[in-house]
Amino acid sequence: MNIKNLQILFLIFFTFILTSCGGFKYSDARKNPTKASERAKKNVEEGKGVKIQNLVKRQGRTNYEFSTSNPLWRASLEVLDFMPLTSVNYSGGIIITDWYSDNNQNESLKITVRFLDNKIGANSLKIIVHEKKCASANNCIVKELNSSIRAELNESILKRASVLEQELKAKKK
Repeated sequence: MNIKNLQILFLIFFTFILTSCGGFKYSDARKNPTKASERAKKNVEEGKGVKIQNLVKRQGRTNYEFSTSNPLWRASLEVLDFMPLTSVNYSGGIIITDWYSDNNQNESLKITVRFLDNKIGANSLKIIVHEKKCASANNCIVKELNSSIRAELNESILKRASVLEQELKAKKK
């Protein structure tokens, strides 16, 4: 490609860029306020801006319950703190651990805790325990366990949650 062709190509490209800008709206300086605060107010009135005051201001209609004030959530995290966690979602009400193996690399456990209610009770949690047994690296069988592990986890979480709730009540007094 010679220089003349390159210049023509550049000229066409440059012309295309300049003509595609479009959408320029003529504005009369006499109709626009000169002070920044007045311009901002006009833009907000016309729907061209956002008032930060409205974003920050609380209106008292929303009740946020943070995870630090929920004893059941805190107890679950404390009981499962020895396991690596894959997913922890307070708003979704779920904790999922990664596969955990103590000594035997061919067997591992994965625990899922679903929160059905914020109140401490027998029906507040659904705990699912999966077991993975591997004969080789590519030959693994995963199944849900209905063993005593679920009952033990449920009991220990509920006990710890009740202790945390008592401590929270004592702190408020």
